[in-house]
Amino acid sequence: MNRRHMMSAAFAAAMLATGGTAHAAGEKIAVITPYLAQPGTQFYVEAFEAKAKEFGWEVNVIDTKGDVAAAVGRIEDAANQKVAAIVINVDPSQVQAGLETAKAAGVPVFGMDAGATPLLVTNITSNGYAMAADTAAYVANRLGGKGNVVMFVFDAFPPVQQRGVIADTIFRNNPDIKVVDRVTPDVQDGGIADSRAKMEAILAANPDKGSISAVWAAWDQPALGALQAIEAAGRSGEGIVITGIDANPQAREAIAKGGNFEASMAQDFKGIGAATAEAVKRHLSGEQIKQGVIYVPTKLITSANVKD
Repeated sequence: MNRRHMMSAAFAAAMLATGGTAHAAGEKIAVITPYLAQPGTQFYVEAFEAKAKEFGWEVNVIDTKGDVAAAVGRIEDAANQKVAAIVINVDPSQVQAGLETAKAAGVPVFGMDAGATPLLVTNITSNGYAMAADTAAYVANRLGGKGNVVMFVFDAFPPVQQRGVIADTIFRNNPDIKVVDRVTPDVQDGGIADSRAKMEAILAANPDKGSISAVWAAWDQPALGALQAIEAAGRSGEGIVITGIDANPQAREAIAKGGNFEASMAQDFKGIGAATAEAVKRHLSGEQIKQGVIYVPTKLITSANVKD
């Protein structure tokens, strides 16, 4: 075998050993999010970074700290710097100008629990419709189809907005369930403190026992804030049912106690982060990803399986 053939064989072996991604080592990837204060975001960013380390990538995580408008500029900066790929965790419709800049620069953009748009290669997330259906149906069943429900929503972020739409539909399908308030909390600190304050006001406006039957929250932080308000008001014994989505450690702890917080959906945050990195890797390796959205499985968590 001559030297040229030996070099070709060595390169082929290297490509096989790395799953065809030898060329991707050392690539620079930008991860941009306004929501790093959220535990879920932290988990999948960490998982993405862990996978990226395996692939030999250099990752720059940019947190705009609740400022969605600032994310547009950071996407444009990353695109102009010709990074290999950009990963966003923000509503694509709110950063379209940045995505257009990335497209013009030929930089692929991926959603990590973002939203679907043709400007993204793909969006990796949980099935928000299914999660909301499970938790809203849990509430409706626990109430026997009758009672007053407080909803905590966040329509500015597509994955969460979807949850509210499905919960609304399920509650409307039960004529004796009334949504007495639909609250959008301030999420800059994660959402617990403002949700507690807003729930305290709702409880004060509905002082009678049984006037609030349940709290459905589109993610765990508002559910935890509502729980704090209910306990502080001395109303935990009224049987107010609380559900969330995410099954973060605080939520699991509350569910395990067997109190008002009864159920949450466990998202595989690490799975989302890892799957996003895998999608980036596939794309950089030349594969055409046909799915506009890639779903990672979820699981309903109650006191029956919270310790599993």
